[in-house]
Amino acid sequence: MGHFIISGAALLAAFVGLPAAAAAAPIEFSETEVEAPLLPQLLKPRERAITENRILAERLDTIIPAIMREQGVDLWLLVAREYFEEPVVASMLDAENMHARRRTILIFHDPGDGKPIERLTVSRYGLGGLFAPVWDPGKQPDQWQAVADIIAARDPAKIAINTSDLYQFADGMTLSQYDKFVSALSAPLRQRVVSGEALAIRWLETRVPSEMELYPAIVRTAHSVIGEAFSRAVITPGVTTAEQVQWWYRDRLLQLGLEPLFHPSVAIQREGAKGMLEGAVVIQPGDLLWTDFGITYLRLNTDTQHLAYVLKPGESKAPAGLRQGLANSNRVQDILTRHFAVGRSGNEVLALARKEAVAAGLDPSIYTHPIGLHGHGAGPSIGFWDNQNADPRGSGLINSNTAWSIELTSYAAVPEWGGQRVDFRTEENAYFDGKSVRYIDGRQTDITLIPSGP
Repeated sequence: MGHFIISGAALLAAFVGLPAAAAAAPIEFSETEVEAPLLPQLLKPRERAITENRILAERLDTIIPAIMREQGVDLWLLVAREYFEEPVVASMLDAENMHARRRTILIFHDPGDGKPIERLTVSRYGLGGLFAPVWDPGKQPDQWQAVADIIAARDPAKIAINTSDLYQFADGMTLSQYDKFVSALSAPLRQRVVSGEALAIRWLETRVPSEMELYPAIVRTAHSVIGEAFSRAVITPGVTTAEQVQWWYRDRLLQLGLEPLFHPSVAIQREGAKGMLEGAVVIQPGDLLWTDFGITYLRLNTDTQHLAYVLKPGESKAPAGLRQGLANSNRVQDILTRHFAVGRSGNEVLALARKEAVAAGLDPSIYTHPIGLHGHGAGPSIGFWDNQNADPRGSGLINSNTAWSIELTSYAAVPEWGGQRVDFRTEENAYFDGKSVRYIDGRQTDITLIPSGP
């Protein structure tokens, strides 16, 4: 089979142009979050599919050659079954192929000498023109033997498959499929099978330019919905419960044709009350509200935590102690993002940031994670809410062109609440270009205010 590849530009040319609604001026990166932002115009299903396919083609064109050569792997094999797609294969399906068909096997092969990467599928289908189908069941009815023959003809030095004890994203090869695969290989080729863990992580964590052009509008969409939730349009103090706001989010996303990343969280901190109040608790003037909310749109995810204060009658701003608490969390954000560096592990960043924050008199808890094609994305974690020490999942190295949820909290005693210890959780999405971390659509630096009166 000859080399097969289709460029992102060629794929886009196969479709009609995007309508004017989809070509609106893009939202740029910003360090300052817009207050009560307007909802960006959302694409219709066909426009979304065109966009997703264009980005997928760009990702396959650019990331695959780079990571295979970076990792010294000349053949990478992926296996998925219908309705049981492993994370990497799921991210490689075009917008019209929502699931693998029967058993879908993908093969990436680097022939060397700077030649294009072959993108093959040992199945009956071409997967949107992005992979060349190379299996003829009429000639070779045994799918696994067809795979073995394709590999033997290319004689790779390394055959990567997705197995990993540490990372769920890289553990897609099930035992049954592994047994059938290696049984079909010749003995010499079996000795060349290696883990594709690094390939899976690098593929999933890496963001391409077209994704980052879209990401600000996606995050702005989430910020806009949070702005609605934390307003008198949704919350009537003394009437509305925390749980009702949670379900308002779900209703709103249904109206917009968007998917929630997870069931939204809404909770209350209240003077004199211990911990977070949730569920059927009614929101009252003087409450500090917290939300954790995320969406999936154009295959990219957001994950945001914001704070709001319900003004008491006569108040025009939140108590100074609450405002200082958010400022403390902003300071921890600054400390954390300053320690990002290519080649530094998540554990190293955690240790450096915590040391500096504690020395500054702050009381932080850091649990930052990659984001992108998944909410808690592939790549090294930087702390966990229940573990502020080094963790195996934080041992991986930070790379450039990666997106992050800068998720953390700091605790502070609030004088206006009798010295009560309050939890100032914050989470904002950001991009690391290899030199610095930039917020994709700003960050919350002022507590959102909800009037108690009409």
